[in-house]
Amino acid sequence: MSEIDARLAELGITLPTPPLPVANYVPVVQSGTTLYVSGQVSRLGEVSYLGKLGHDTDIATGAKAAQASAINLLAQVKAYLGGFDRLVRVVKLTGFVNATPDFTDHPKVINGASDFMVEVLGDAGRHARSAVGVSGLPMGCAVEVEGIFEIK
Repeated sequence: MSEIDARLAELGITLPTPPLPVANYVPVVQSGTTLYVSGQVSRLGEVSYLGKLGHDTDIATGAKAAQASAINLLAQVKAYLGGFDRLVRVVKLTGFVNATPDFTDHPKVINGASDFMVEVLGDAGRHARSAVGVSGLPMGCAVEVEGIFEIK
C-alpha cells in the first residue's frame, strides 16, 4: 500500500471506480511526465452534488462538491497509473463552479479540492489553480475540476 493509499484509508476515503467518459474524450492523456486529467464532476457513486452556487447551494456544500471532484481526479490518476508510486505532484487544478452571475466566492468553493489534495498528498498536493464561474455544468453538477499532474 502506498503512502497515498494509507492516507486515504486514514481519512476514511475509498476511491471510486473512475467514471467512464460520457462524450467523445478520454479521461487521461499522458505527454511525457505530465498527466492531463479531464474534468471530473461532483458525483461519487450514488451521491451527487447538484445545484447552482448563489441560488440553491451554499459555499460549504460547494466545497464538498469540489472535494468529490478531487476524489474522482485521484481515482482517474490511480486507474491510469495502476497505483500512486509514479505520482510526483499536482501541478494545477482548474475548478468550474456552477454559479449565478452575481456569485463571487468561486475560490472558497474550489478550496474543497485544493485542501483535499494537500491533506492527502502533503506538499506534493500544493498546486497552481484557477477557479471560475460557469452558467451550467453536466448533469446539473455544482462543480467540475480538471487536473494536471507530474509523474515519474
